[in-house]
Amino acid sequence: MTADGLSLRTPAATADEGATPRRRATLDQSGPTAPPRRNGELAFAEVWESRVFGLTMALHEAGAFEWEEFRQRLISEIAVWERREEEWSYYGCWLRAFEDLLAHKGLCLTAAVDARAHALAARPKGHDH
Repeated sequence: MTADGLSLRTPAATADEGATPRRRATLDQSGPTAPPRRNGELAFAEVWESRVFGLTMALHEAGAFEWEEFRQRLISEIAVWERREEEWSYYGCWLRAFEDLLAHKGLCLTAAVDARAHALAARPKGHDH
């Protein structure tokens, strides 16, 4: 773990390094945990949504967590959203589930994510990468 709370350990070796083949997640096709789609393709309204989706899938495929672990957290986050009165954001729920799983697994502390998000938000306009 680095001073900023981010883990330096890698979840698992990739298939290219002689480990077992990568695992693939089975995304739900219907119901509350099914990702938004347009014409059968995954749909992202904003860039950050596709990025957090990609990070989640990459860490799962690398063996950092079982898909069902993430899926259950996503279900919980959707249930929490249902009790609130706020605009629906599927990927907002996804992000909260992902952050919770990262913290639970010790891959990244919640405080480190918050500190990094604050630092990135403080950058000048137009500096979005």
